[in-house]
Amino acid sequence: MWRFSTFRRNTPSKVGNYSEYYRVNWCQHWFEYFPNPPINILSMIENVLAFHDKELLQHFIDHDITSQLYAWPLLETVFSEVLTREEWLKLFDNIFSNHPSFLLMTVVAYNICSRAPLLNCNLKDDFEFFFHHRNNLDINVVIRQVYHLMETTPTAIHPDSMLHVFVALTKGQYPVFNQYPKFIVDYQTQERERIRNDELDYLRERQTVEDMQAEVDQQRVEDEAWYQKQELLRKAEETRREMLLQEEEKMIQQRQRLAAVKRELKIKEMHLQDAVRRRFLKLQQDQREMELRRLDDEIGRKIYMRDREIAATAKDLEMRQLELESQKRLYEKNLTQNQEAVAKEMRADADAYRRKVDLEEHMFHKLIEAGEMQSQKTQKVMEENLAKAEQACLNTDWKIQSLHKQNCDDLQRNKCYQEVAKLLRENRRKEIELLNAMVEEEAKKRKEAEGKEFDLRSAKKASALSDASRKCFLKQEINAAIEHADHLCHKEKSRFQNEQEDSSCLPRTSQLNDTSEMDPSTQISLNRRAVEWDTSGPNLIKKVRNLRQRLTAQARHRCQTPHLLAT
Repeated sequence: MWRFSTFRRNTPSKVGNYSEYYRVNWCQHWFEYFPNPPINILSMIENVLAFHDKELLQHFIDHDITSQLYAWPLLETVFSEVLTREEWLKLFDNIFSNHPSFLLMTVVAYNICSRAPLLNCNLKDDFEFFFHHRNNLDINVVIRQVYHLMETTPTAIHPDSMLHVFVALTKGQYPVFNQYPKFIVDYQTQERERIRNDELDYLRERQTVEDMQAEVDQQRVEDEAWYQKQELLRKAEETRREMLLQEEEKMIQQRQRLAAVKRELKIKEMHLQDAVRRRFLKLQQDQREMELRRLDDEIGRKIYMRDREIAATAKDLEMRQLELESQKRLYEKNLTQNQEAVAKEMRADADAYRRKVDLEEHMFHKLIEAGEMQSQKTQKVMEENLAKAEQACLNTDWKIQSLHKQNCDDLQRNKCYQEVAKLLRENRRKEIELLNAMVEEEAKKRKEAEGKEFDLRSAKKASALSDASRKCFLKQEINAAIEHADHLCHKEKSRFQNEQEDSSCLPRTSQLNDTSEMDPSTQISLNRRAVEWDTSGPNLIKKVRNLRQRLTAQARHRCQTPHLLAT
């Protein structure tokens, strides 16, 4: 504003309007980098200068002269430093009557018109002096050059494409201006706030220093009072120390007297301790003598008890020997009884089997009598041979079984004798081992019983197969005999067909009666045989069960005998 006021001194009201009008229209984009120069505006000027006078721009670049030195001083001072009043008025008449870009073109035209002196400048100070002082330059030439630049500058770099057209001022009040960078204002407020905080910190520190000075003064006064008290205490301590020395001398004298008294008491105490020690030694000697006598009595008593225990153990061993002998006899008696019972059972089985064989032979003989004589003889011979073979097999099986049982009984008796001998030599600590041995023996006996049962089952299967084969054979023979009889009857009928009916009917009825009599007999024999097999099967099962019970009873008896011997 003061730039316009220098040229409009008599009209101050118009100066404000001019300045605001100039700011709104010709200072567009100037405050975007405030407080720094408007880089965008200076770039427009530099682009136009580069297009119209490259040599001058290259001279500026060679001497490190930027647009902030050859363009911004002219814009910042509104050409007031380089023009006279008349020249300035003439120039601004043209500026205000043209587009806002006319001002920027004026800066370029001023540099181009002054290119001769500028090309002769080589120092930065010379350039600064040139753009801050008046120069010998015709303003009319500059204005013509501006118009020439406005017309010849291409639209790509022309400033009018980046600046707005004229904007009129509002009536009553000036328009709001907010085109400055916000961070600058914020920075200023922050700086003011920082300065205020610094002042507050300074005041706070000064107050702290004053408080510290007051505390130091108070501490100095307290230190002086403390030193005075310490001096008084030192004097009192010296007096107390002298008094303590006197008291210590008195205590030393009293301690000497007490030491003499203690010495006398110590001598008396030593005499008393010596007397007590002698009395205690005598008492210990008496106690040891009593202990020796008690030990002698205890040794004699233990010797007597040992002799009694030896005699009692000898008697127990004799009784144990007698018990073992009685148990041995009882065990042998039980074994003989068991053997006799087994022999009786085997004889009963053999008798039953023999009766069964005799019955089968009787049935077979009856069947043979119904057939032909020659076939009867051959069949009889075969049956006898078969019966002999079966009898021989049965005899050998019986002998093998009886021999096997005898061997088993002998082994069992030997094992029992060995166990009895072991029980006589072993003590109670090996009772668990004997129990385990008896359990193993029981398992072996069970295995033997299972083996015998398996042999018995195999024998039963063989006998069942032989019975089935004999049944089939008997059925076949019976059917053959019946067919043969029917064939004979048919022949007799055809031979005596012409004879009398009464005489021919009698033999027929007799033959039929014979056949009818024969059929029930054979059926009865078969039924009896089936009944015998039905009764013999459960008997054999009962015998096997009884045999198992006897074996388990024997094993239990063997397990109980070691306990009796051990007790």
